[in-house]
Amino acid sequence: MQKTVLITGASSGFGKETAKLFQKKGWKVIASMRSPEKESELNQLENVLVVGLDVQDTNSIKAAVEAGVDKFGTIDVLVNNAGYGLMGVFESATREQIQNQFEVNVFGMMQTTQAALPYLRKNGKGTIVNISTFGGITAMPFTTLYSASKFAVEGFSEALSHELFKFNIGVKIVEPGGVHTNFRTGLDIIKNDIEEYNPLMTNFFSRYTQPTEDLPKATPENVAETIYKAATDETAKLRYVIGEDAQFYVDMKFKNSEEKMVQSVRDFFIN
Repeated sequence: MQKTVLITGASSGFGKETAKLFQKKGWKVIASMRSPEKESELNQLENVLVVGLDVQDTNSIKAAVEAGVDKFGTIDVLVNNAGYGLMGVFESATREQIQNQFEVNVFGMMQTTQAALPYLRKNGKGTIVNISTFGGITAMPFTTLYSASKFAVEGFSEALSHELFKFNIGVKIVEPGGVHTNFRTGLDIIKNDIEEYNPLMTNFFSRYTQPTEDLPKATPENVAETIYKAATDETAKLRYVIGEDAQFYVDMKFKNSEEKMVQSVRDFFIN
């Protein structure tokens, strides 16, 4: 029997590549996005339903899940991919910026998970794949809000994996490194008017890619393949690091003392 996957943020990047891969593998795909009327590729594919879903709108989450179930009968896998990055000086961040980062990356993910879980439990099995980043493991300067949101994704996912274990529902975390999608061009930058931070910001943004510039990076297709593997391998594996640059930072944290790790980050980006 064909299985069904619901993917958030499917209009571009990891989400779109993941939707295309699942469809190619014979799955039914609920490809959700904020502006479905703008989509011109996924809606041409067999067994793909393009639906509107704004993770900041509880009603749209519920409607998208119900539309997908009405069309395909159930949901077997949920891929929480929707998210964005906010970078810059924390002291300069507005209350709205702080709230929006968590509304999209954390609370929207949680609400979508709550909306899908009754169908996974009814099936007696399923998988939830949450997209994080190496920045959810090792935090960099000027990524305070983004990293905080992804640290929250990591903690939520790990705890939920235990909570759902007896229902035969797996929870997986995919942690990509630097991948060429529209993520960087779509970054939100906090406007900074505090002059003292400017030299530090200049150091960081001029050096951001240097520690891993010679390491192979994953492609969006690689990330989609990792998401598919996480969704289907039926193992208890929790975290999937993708990209040698991501592995570099994960190793830097877990294969060194905390003091050495902290000093390395500051030497790379601040000193």
